[in-house]
Amino acid sequence: MKLIKTLAAVAISSALLTGCVFESDNDVIPVSEVSVATFNLSFDRFTFEQLVDEMQTTPSAQQALVDGFIANTLSADDKAKAQKIIQIRNVAAIIQSQRPDIILLAEYNNDGTGDDLSALKGFQDNYLSVGQSLNSIDGGDTLSPIHYPFAESYATNTGLMSGLDLNNDGKVNSGPNDAWGFGQYHGQYAFALMSQFKIDNKNTRTFQTFKWKDLATATMPVINNCDDEKNKIPAGMSCGDNWYSDAEWQQLRLSSKNHVDAPIIIPTPSGDQVVHILMSHPTPPVFDTVTENNKLKNRDEIQFWTDYIDGAEFIYDDKGTKGGLADNAKFVIVGDLNADPEAGDGFIETIDTLLKHQRVNQEATNGAYVPTSFGAEYCFPSGECRQDNPHPDRLTSTFGLQVDHAIPSSNLNIVDSGVYWPAPNEAGYLLMNDKRIGKGKGKDISSDHRMVWLKARFN
Repeated sequence: MKLIKTLAAVAISSALLTGCVFESDNDVIPVSEVSVATFNLSFDRFTFEQLVDEMQTTPSAQQALVDGFIANTLSADDKAKAQKIIQIRNVAAIIQSQRPDIILLAEYNNDGTGDDLSALKGFQDNYLSVGQSLNSIDGGDTLSPIHYPFAESYATNTGLMSGLDLNNDGKVNSGPNDAWGFGQYHGQYAFALMSQFKIDNKNTRTFQTFKWKDLATATMPVINNCDDEKNKIPAGMSCGDNWYSDAEWQQLRLSSKNHVDAPIIIPTPSGDQVVHILMSHPTPPVFDTVTENNKLKNRDEIQFWTDYIDGAEFIYDDKGTKGGLADNAKFVIVGDLNADPEAGDGFIETIDTLLKHQRVNQEATNGAYVPTSFGAEYCFPSGECRQDNPHPDRLTSTFGLQVDHAIPSSNLNIVDSGVYWPAPNEAGYLLMNDKRIGKGKGKDISSDHRMVWLKARFN
């Protein structure tokens, strides 16, 4: 992990050029309300260098590509890049439209360690600092730029080779399934944090190396899909066998990406208050073959936060500090948790338990301030979503599930919330659905996930 001091400086410089001045640490303006968001951006490129190139494309070069795309005059390579530029601009427009003060950016690739800030810096300079449009490639209705003076990129287990044969194909480091977390390269599917308020990096805790076996509920995956012609049991193994050797089980990491506790220092009328932003992106509970490996791991990556806010003493961070979150700490758990409390392929009871935890604000998870949208209600009837859901207004993804969560602590006063998903008759609909681009929906337009946000009021 590396502090993004350079990005903060760039954001402040950009703000000065556009007339929006960020206050220094010595001259902060108290705020009474703060919005926190989570957004899986679907920036999962084939290489980190591809994302850097796209993010460092200047606004004028972007527009030339977009104009060429509209006129259908581009080469195949330029057309492919233009479509990615359009996606990034639409994502930036969503952020500018909702203007969260603090935002988790999921599926924001990095160099694996978070040290290379070029993609994140380019997103601020060339997209967020430039007014985008609610109308996709049509332009117009330009939004105000937004500047985040504080940002952080975090190390990830995705694509980080384990040195083990985790997929039992007889080869070590043979592909993404031999990494600590699935990824074609180290840094794919990583996440980042951007904030209007200071991130307390000194007291940030990361749990990248926390061992799966050390979670109290951890279960060794076993071969239980025994007669599937499409998924053969590896040679030398049998139905009922443990999937991992004892030596592998001792080394396996829990986090498919990372678990991070980043304290944010918020200046309020009653003085500085700290809110812990608890970030993760558990593996999806699908793509299993002869075991329930992913399903079990998704369950336990979510269970980690239940134990953490319980203050569990068995938890340890990457610096060796033990214990969970303090009893009186304010927090918001954010991320694409790949789990719906009433539907889907995962262990529903685990996410349901977290949402109903005594330390969680029930109004924001099961009451009046559950994030919803009008647009989601059209998703299944229109054919955009793949499945129906008991709570269609709560959907956060085009697979028809509520998987993206912002879960605040009970000691935060939540006054508003939402899912940014415009209905067909609402402004911004083209940021989600535009038949002129790619398949006309999902990642081709912006993302197959929607931004989820909530607003807390401070005295």
